[in-house]
Amino acid sequence: MAEMVKLFVNGQEVEVESGKNLIDAVSAVGIEIPHLCYHPALGADGNCRMCLVGIEDGRPPLVPACKTPAAEGMKVQLDAEHIKKIQRDVMELELINHPTDCPICDQAGECSLQDYYMKYDGQESRMTVPQVKKGKKLDFGCGVVHDQERCVVCGRCVRFTREITKTGELGIVNRTDAARVNIFPGQPLNNRYALNVVDLCPVGAMTSTDFRFKQRVWFLSKEKGICHGCSKGCNIFIDHNREKYKDEVIYRFRPRLNEEVNGYFICDEGRMTYKWENDQRLITPRANGSEAIKSAAVDSLRNAISQASKAVFLVSPSSSLEQQFAVKAFAEQAGATVLGFSDGYIKAGDGDDYLIQDDKAANRAGLALLGIDATREAFEAAMAEADLLVSFDNALGCSYDQDGLAKVLGSCTLAVIATNSDSLSEQATIAIPTASYSEYSGSIINCDNILQAFARAVVKNDPPEDIVEIVNRLGGELENNQQVWAALKKAVPTLAEVEPEQIPEQGLALTS
Repeated sequence: MAEMVKLFVNGQEVEVESGKNLIDAVSAVGIEIPHLCYHPALGADGNCRMCLVGIEDGRPPLVPACKTPAAEGMKVQLDAEHIKKIQRDVMELELINHPTDCPICDQAGECSLQDYYMKYDGQESRMTVPQVKKGKKLDFGCGVVHDQERCVVCGRCVRFTREITKTGELGIVNRTDAARVNIFPGQPLNNRYALNVVDLCPVGAMTSTDFRFKQRVWFLSKEKGICHGCSKGCNIFIDHNREKYKDEVIYRFRPRLNEEVNGYFICDEGRMTYKWENDQRLITPRANGSEAIKSAAVDSLRNAISQASKAVFLVSPSSSLEQQFAVKAFAEQAGATVLGFSDGYIKAGDGDDYLIQDDKAANRAGLALLGIDATREAFEAAMAEADLLVSFDNALGCSYDQDGLAKVLGSCTLAVIATNSDSLSEQATIAIPTASYSEYSGSIINCDNILQAFARAVVKNDPPEDIVEIVNRLGGELENNQQVWAALKKAVPTLAEVEPEQIPEQGLALTS
């Protein structure tokens, strides 16, 4: 356990973690020290001077909080008049050449400069000379657009490309009010994490071409979620909005801090998977090859399962643990074979030594924990005898080309329960739409064997049912996640002592 020290902030005694810099130490007890250039993942740079604080009886009496460790008995001044004057002066310096384009800036509503102006400055400009003109809408590559006129030269983006990605595409050129963040000539951003500089930017200088001018941030609802783009299970914010007379739409994913999984960042590819939550969704159910209402499609599938002599249930490696178990339990009840074949989800050599994994499935570890066979051999052997294949949101088309898919299916009846329309769902005799992971609650196990729980983030005007609910309508005995967990704890020794509602936000490391 970390050593704690007592110090005084504006005369108030607080207990904080020893050795942490003052910004992080006092923020843990709810006290804010304004800062622009400091970020916990990038360390202290000390160039903005916004975090200067007074140290009573100290030498020197003024110190940058980002570079000053908390020490026993320290007396920190934040509300003294000379400290407030420093904050006002720094804000005035930052705003001298800053454009007043908050009404059209993507960062408006989550901009540190905007917030600090209202809280620490709020004064009319004293400048009587023209503003320095700077570049606008500069294409930095990788979907990043830079507006130099908004930049406060905090250097966060520069340090990210040097310290985190180690690609070093960004630098600060020139000095004084000619200083600019820029790319090196002919060397645009070229790394798979580049869009994190948009999140790191405390103002609106770095924007994403994908999100730029699409939505105002104060209209967005921001819910917690887990990225399903690969087996890392990075923690994210799901930002969405329902405009008048329209359905809920997700506009972006942003990284959410989890020191045990992804830290402060996510990859660009995972960030863009939000589009699959909106686009190409399977909307219209089908029964016997024709459009039908959902209840008719469910009835048709229930009959097909009851009449099949050799049914195969193919579960997705990205489904939640609850969904996988519900399908497995139903397969045992219906006398079907349950498999998790999904070789197409693995892109060998695509991963790196940071966050990106070769395996693009979110919960393959769940299949292993539940003892669901995911081998090609088992799947093709089962399909050789099968007269019905039910795909529970498994993208089987990723594992076979069209000819290979036709060969493995043969004369077998195909039914799909899917979130998105693809080549498999288009040729299915029975198709039932289901909820995607932003639309239901559940849990997954990542590549590091960390169990993480997530809650429903988005509620559609006509909410699709999740796989657990559909399986129950097909005749499965488990009605909801609560019943699934009760059965899981009995069936899986590793989960016997796990209470799903008590899984910590950072996840729970499982031990076999």
